[in-house]
Amino acid sequence: MIEERIRELGLDLPEAAKPSFIYVPVVVHNGVAYISGQLPKVNGEVKITGKVGADVSIEDARESARICILQALSCLKQEIGSLDLVERIIKVTGFVNSANGFNQQPKVIDAASELIEQIFGENGRHARSAVGASELPRSTPVEIEMIVAVKTD
Repeated sequence: MIEERIRELGLDLPEAAKPSFIYVPVVVHNGVAYISGQLPKVNGEVKITGKVGADVSIEDARESARICILQALSCLKQEIGSLDLVERIIKVTGFVNSANGFNQQPKVIDAASELIEQIFGENGRHARSAVGASELPRSTPVEIEMIVAVKTD
């Protein structure tokens, strides 16, 4: 049902990203999935780079945040088999590659939160942090990690 909802929104899950460094994309422990920070990759590459508030518009950063969420959900599906096993989105942490003086990180990460709620409804409402960063890997404008409760029976 969740994947149907994603399609109804006119979206597709991308192929799950493969780590470039020494970590795993998702760890599930005691019914909680910890999803490593995901970058806004499309077809395996970062399309938008730079600092939000200088090189990258807020709207492009918001689109990057949505791509990060889809990437995170792809990694989660790969690990647990079906997104229908998601009980609740617990926490989202969004990092925004911010130009000096840029302080609208919550507006950027709101795009991720909105998409999660569109997909999961009330179970998508989550705790969140929106953090400004001076640099992010591969000069991406956004990186997002998630904590998700999953059904274990």
